Amino acid sequence: MQLLEPILADAHEATAIRRQIHANPELRFEEFATADLVAAQLTAWGIPIHRGLGGTGVVGIVKGTGQGKNAQRAIGLRADMDALPIQEHNQFAHASKNAGKMHACGHDGHTAMLLAAAKYFSKHRNFDGTVYLIFQPAEEGGGGARRMIEDGIFRLFPMDAVFGMHNWPGLKVGTFAMTPGPQMASSNEFTIRITGKGAHAALPHNGCDPVMVAVNIAQALQTIVTRNKKPIDAAVLSITQIHTGDTTNVIPDTAMLNGTVRTFTLEVLDLIEARMREIVAGVCAAFGATAEVEFLRNYPPTINSAPEAAFCADVARAVVGNENVVPNVEPTMGAEDFSFFLLEKPGCYVFIGNGDGAHREMGHGLGPCNLHNPSYDFNDELIPLGATYWVRLAEMWFAQDHQA
Repeated sequence: MQLLEPILADAHEATAIRRQIHANPELRFEEFATADLVAAQLTAWGIPIHRGLGGTGVVGIVKGTGQGKNAQRAIGLRADMDALPIQEHNQFAHASKNAGKMHACGHDGHTAMLLAAAKYFSKHRNFDGTVYLIFQPAEEGGGGARRMIEDGIFRLFPMDAVFGMHNWPGLKVGTFAMTPGPQMASSNEFTIRITGKGAHAALPHNGCDPVMVAVNIAQALQTIVTRNKKPIDAAVLSITQIHTGDTTNVIPDTAMLNGTVRTFTLEVLDLIEARMREIVAGVCAAFGATAEVEFLRNYPPTINSAPEAAFCADVARAVVGNENVVPNVEPTMGAEDFSFFLLEKPGCYVFIGNGDGAHREMGHGLGPCNLHNPSYDFNDELIPLGATYWVRLAEMWFAQDHQA
């Protein structure tokens, strides 16, 4: 493992920052104190900043000292800052002080890794071009990346590629994983509101039972995955809620189904949404009911561009060795709003192993160290590793021959 000595020497400082952020979590678009901390650190290190993109976003501007062929080029490195609305079960010293809020996904660590890289960049800028350090708000359901794009991040800070990183529990510490193409799925949610006609449960012929309509719709929707899409195209359609009725002897007027759809391509997503609407309309017509379908496309799939995925694998090999790089990791049906950046620019999103949870200090919760779990904690051993990866990525990217 080839870690940079100045980053290792400052690891205690970066760990303290990470734990400060963990103890003071802020939800999406509320990252005011976190953004202030990030801005203060960057400013103290002499790095110019821009604030306000996406509400609480911070962008640090690091210009290399080289004057070579890539001097006019730029890349973006992104970390997310927001926490989750989860009550933390851990009781160690840096546990959350804010009730009902917790850094249960490691965004505190992501921020600390990029800050550690920023401090190194403030003293060592051995590359051409410009590195933009993107500290993004509201990854957890808020679409902060989309908001930053709408606020003009790529207009204000033109860049040739953008890169992201997320800790991955269960993956061994010292390991990086990525894949060309889809790495994470799209995230979408739906609500189906069925209107029938209520009646006494002993006289069902007097009504139009929305419960039976809901049951038939729930069963029919599964045929989209098994009979409409190609078997080799991955997709998930999960009905997670059915709400209807108040008592045992009354057929209700309405019923509601809610759920999620996950896909790795927009083409499969288009197919699923279209078939859902057709099936709901057809089943309701058969029963004499009506329905409204609300289909929300939250995050698109996270799709790494092949050249950048291969490049990131090479960067990781330079840091941790070939044996610790998984260049074709199995994609996950989880979602990530870094996908919005990848719709605009080439780039790659990588996983960095967070281990099995053995790193947690005394007082941790009894649950597993999984993402979005109240017993989770980021592994501070990753901070110098992730920061070194960011630095090597920038140096190696600008060392390449990028022809227009």
